[in-house]
Amino acid sequence: MDRSGPSTPRLLLVEDEPASRLFLQAAAAALPAQVDTAARLSEAYALAQTRDYALWMVDANLPDGDGGALLRRLREHGLETPAIAHTAACDEAERQRLLAEGFVDVAIKPLSAAAWQDAIRAALDGRAPDDGRGLPQPASASAPVWDDLAATRALGGNPTHVTALRDLFLAELPVVREQVVAAARIHDHDRLRGALHKLRASAGFVGAARVDRAVQALQAMPDDASALQGFLEATDQTFATPQSAHTA
Repeated sequence: MDRSGPSTPRLLLVEDEPASRLFLQAAAAALPAQVDTAARLSEAYALAQTRDYALWMVDANLPDGDGGALLRRLREHGLETPAIAHTAACDEAERQRLLAEGFVDVAIKPLSAAAWQDAIRAALDGRAPDDGRGLPQPASASAPVWDDLAATRALGGNPTHVTALRDLFLAELPVVREQVVAAARIHDHDRLRGALHKLRASAGFVGAARVDRAVQALQAMPDDASALQGFLEATDQTFATPQSAHTA
């Protein structure tokens, strides 16, 4: 089994959304740490079976299953590596469910690089997590299209990283938008919830505040036509508004 050195822990990050994966990987690597990534449960399972990790960091919801199922399967094979769940679902019931499944902590996306690093350190050290860490701040009614200050803070003050993540976000947004619209129009709440879950995390990381606000509204009222229209308008405005992270 492949082992990392004692001074630099090797971590496994399981995350399918590209912008979120890049952010979480970069923040974890800055600890410092070696960070391997997987976009699907099948990839994560194969890596966890062949490499010795100090910590698994698992998205609670992935295209081919949920993080709890992965953790159960790995535990059944005798692997006892500690694991953090990360999710954009911020309700207490979801958090308690994930803790009951064996995760040592639940990180709520979006969160800052510092909060993510604190969660990793606590898990590596075997410390109890801070229950208040990483709770998202609600978007205001007058949310800007791009919240540059929030994005640069989340990424440790590096506007270059903000620009790179926003490029990824904008490249993925048309596909996710179509998924949201298709699911909403046929009232497929499961598909809608999955698409909005993915979008909520990445919007927060890149400071797409107006999209984040619209996503929250549609999550709260999935059958509301005005909420869907608000989502469409927010994405249109985001496409039309140039980035300005260098001014943050």
